[in-house]
Amino acid sequence: MVKKGTWVCVTKTLLEESERAAGIPEDTAKTPLRMWVNGFLQEDAEIGSDAVIYTKMNRRETGVLESALPTTSVDYGDFVPEILQIGASARELLYGGAK
Repeated sequence: MVKKGTWVCVTKTLLEESERAAGIPEDTAKTPLRMWVNGFLQEDAEIGSDAVIYTKMNRRETGVLESALPTTSVDYGDFVPEILQIGASARELLYGGAK
């Protein structure tokens, strides 16, 4: 049970597959358009149940309670060694050598 007032994440489907715009890529068209919103839970709720939240901007949103105390994880993919050379190459081109 997640208690009222807890910082949570809710999700909801904005468009089903059949409602997606024509002309979008096939793999995108086969996927519902979903949104995730963080906010403060307004009533005690279980993960997976419907919930009401208020965002930091005091916007009311409803959705399925996805997680409590959500964290942000960003992944830009695997390391690309060639990127290490970009700065040196740019300096060489612009200034004729390392600075």
